[in-house]
Amino acid sequence: MDFAVRYGPEADQVADVVLPPAAGSPAPLVLVLHGGSWRVENDRGYLEPEARALASNGYVVANVEYRRVGAGGGWPTTFTDVALAVDTLPALIEQQRPGLVDASRVVLFGHSAGGQLALWAAVRDRLPDGAPGRRPGPVPIAGVVAAAPVAALTEALRYAGGFAAVTGVLGGGPEDVPERYAAVDPLTLGPPGVPVVVVHGDRDTAVPPVLSRMYAEASGAELVTVPGAGHFDITAPGGLAWTSIVDAVGRLAQERRVRLV
Repeated sequence: MDFAVRYGPEADQVADVVLPPAAGSPAPLVLVLHGGSWRVENDRGYLEPEARALASNGYVVANVEYRRVGAGGGWPTTFTDVALAVDTLPALIEQQRPGLVDASRVVLFGHSAGGQLALWAAVRDRLPDGAPGRRPGPVPIAGVVAAAPVAALTEALRYAGGFAAVTGVLGGGPEDVPERYAAVDPLTLGPPGVPVVVVHGDRDTAVPPVLSRMYAEASGAELVTVPGAGHFDITAPGGLAWTSIVDAVGRLAQERRVRLV
């Protein structure tokens, strides 16, 4: 990383910022949300190569940490941390390095559980009053790229041996805490008001590709299926899906601008 930015007082409320090779005029900002089943043993470090590779394409990249299950995370703090990061990091980075980022071109990029968080973060203006992470107006992002996301939480329980991580982060099953599933399940929250590209490998055995297909059909998101790609190599720079990811980030960052109030 080139420098760190804290977006809150907790140890895990931090992002590592990576700069493009030539940081001249304000550049689009990519907020990276890592996966790892929302659990503390998995942190942002595994996406550092992806953050650097994205920065090499001309973006300012913030590799975001958040509280996870086992260290103060879970319901609702994992979600409120991500909401806080998305809402505040562009301005916080600008405060530290004026003129560095173009806050009208912010793209969320999430992998696995981080893909779920990115999809959820983009639709927070649709949450009911009082729901954790709710934003009263449109989320100020240009779009979302979600790689192998857990895009349908209730449906995920039917696959991958029950996907116990979902019940872990939400504190129970849909029959126990239905209001929590209703507040964070991308499949049932409806389409965000920004473009979404979902990239999924057809050989993913950790997060079934059917979840992304269901989400794309329900939301109208663009779905890119990558033949031969699995779950943990879907984001690898230079791998089978990397060109699709970089292309999607580029299209969203360059073609759509958020109106800043």
